[in-house]
Amino acid sequence: MSSYGPARRTVLGGAAAAAGLALAGCGDSGDDSGGKPAGRKKGEKITLTFWSWVPGIDKPVDLWNKENPDVQVALEKVSAVNGAQYAKMHAAIKAGNAPDLGQIEYAVVPSFLLDGGLTDLTEHGAARHRDKFVGWQWQQSVFDEGVYAVPQDSGPMGLFLRQDLFDDWGIDTPVTWGDYEAAAKAIRKRGAWIETFSATNGNRFAGYAWQAGARWFDTSGDRWIVHIDDEPTLRVADYWEALVRQKLVRTVADRQNAWYKDVQSGDIVSWVGASWGDALLTGNAPGTAGKWRVAPLPQWKKGENAQANWGGSTTAVFKDSRYPEDALAFAVWLNSDPDSVKLLIQGGYGFPSAKAGFTAADLEGRKDFFGGQNYSQVFREAGRAVDTSWKWGPAVDTLYQRLGDAFTEAITGGGSFRGALAKVQEQTLADLKGKGLQAEAG
Repeated sequence: MSSYGPARRTVLGGAAAAAGLALAGCGDSGDDSGGKPAGRKKGEKITLTFWSWVPGIDKPVDLWNKENPDVQVALEKVSAVNGAQYAKMHAAIKAGNAPDLGQIEYAVVPSFLLDGGLTDLTEHGAARHRDKFVGWQWQQSVFDEGVYAVPQDSGPMGLFLRQDLFDDWGIDTPVTWGDYEAAAKAIRKRGAWIETFSATNGNRFAGYAWQAGARWFDTSGDRWIVHIDDEPTLRVADYWEALVRQKLVRTVADRQNAWYKDVQSGDIVSWVGASWGDALLTGNAPGTAGKWRVAPLPQWKKGENAQANWGGSTTAVFKDSRYPEDALAFAVWLNSDPDSVKLLIQGGYGFPSAKAGFTAADLEGRKDFFGGQNYSQVFREAGRAVDTSWKWGPAVDTLYQRLGDAFTEAITGGGSFRGALAKVQEQTLADLKGKGLQAEAG
């Protein structure tokens, strides 16, 4: 896999500077400075604590523990429902009892930097590992020449669909979002639903906006420019609100029990998801094996190739780890060692950030579920077209919660999606200013 585009440049100011971050952007982390002495004494046996929610991650951890008797890793699975894992991590940082390592999505790394909760891994030799990973994903955790996490995976998006039902009903695979709406109407006439609009899924809504050309965050000097309600995002909001108001999509939360039930029964017949969704469908709708296919994201205009990323995460080392060099060694091994990467792929974690150590066949271990389709190719091509100039800002975990609340209120109370975005725009500006950052509307 090769770099999907130019590195992002991101600015943190105010509270970030207080946490030791200068007012500068992402950049190369420079040459290995040699790092600080390891916290572990020669021959000392230690245990590192690691919080993660990634499916199947226990297997590579077990492999590491088997191969590294002196440095054991104690894995604790944390809930990833509605940002529960991040609330727990922030609380642990504040209480001074954070784990050594944690699973942190790219979008929320800045939030933990504002907490002063992450270790700058350049001091422990991180730079020498840079070339093992896809360039733009490595840059997701680089701020002011400091490296604050090791990339694990990305989540290029695509459309999962029940090809058997689309074929039986004479409905073509949607190529544009206009086609998608037409398909939604045809599917409702059959008594099923094309999809759900999950009000609390801010990650996926961000992916929709990303594909449409939105720019929620930008920087000017030491100021954050916030534009949650920019024109591309309003276009996305109008589109999905129209589907909701016409009752062409359900409004249950995706990836939870009611949704899985509808997917298994054929009441919901497609899902706009990400590369890691193959494992979710396989594990939760086994009776539909062989009936699914993957198609590219519908486009706003026929012939375009605008793509987006949903998810993607890192392995970060928290600031209070007594053994940062050992923690870094585990994080790099976990996300680049061929045996570990293959185990992560089998668990269904997404598209590897590692440049090497796996094959296309490794990415298609669930090929039979998708009727023999080489479905990883859809995600590979999507990943190459993702616009990596998209920027994440501080407090995105809070932003997602606010989006969920605002969209839920709009759906249940009759408000508009545009009104929801306007509310979240104002809240986000207030949140950033409340953290000591300079911020203004775009």
